[in-house]
Amino acid sequence: MEPTNGGTMPSYDICYFDGDGSLACSFSAMCASETQAKVLAHAMKQTAYKKFEVWRDRTLRGKGRIAVVCAGTSDIPVAEEAQVTAEVMGNEVETIHDVGVAGIHRLMDNRMRLTEARVIVVCAGMEGALPSVVGGLVGVPVIAVPTSIGYGASFKGMAALLGMLNSCASNVSVVNIDNGFGAGYVASLINRLP
Repeated sequence: MEPTNGGTMPSYDICYFDGDGSLACSFSAMCASETQAKVLAHAMKQTAYKKFEVWRDRTLRGKGRIAVVCAGTSDIPVAEEAQVTAEVMGNEVETIHDVGVAGIHRLMDNRMRLTEARVIVVCAGMEGALPSVVGGLVGVPVIAVPTSIGYGASFKGMAALLGMLNSCASNVSVVNIDNGFGAGYVASLINRLP
């Protein structure tokens, strides 16, 4: 268990091994000290193979619903990060997956769900066109999240990032590549405004 970054609060890699010595699971955790990391590792040992739940006050603090949309199924991990962040911050979240511009009819089938949201997070890779399309369909803030998914000239999310930054839809704002947490956090703050 060694610190893995040089910041003021180190990140510790915590690993669990099966009886035969093979890696069972691992995760990184930001802890103020190695002692705290060891306490966390011991506490988590009992739940290594169970679904993790975030214990928190479940009071809804948002004024409306946040929609988290992703273009393709490979964008789902980033979308889930945004979803969980917004939920933990006290928001009702609706997810809409696999509605990218390559099959625009799937997006149009969900238009009503989009118009009912107060804030929308849109995750997309490749050329990153989906946030502009969604922005043109709704009159609410759209937070665009470029993902590092794609092939050819996608450049690990740079093509999507640049496409989103150049959106002609005025209600689109952009966070960094794969930053589902940042998108969920900002969506939550917007959703709390009166």
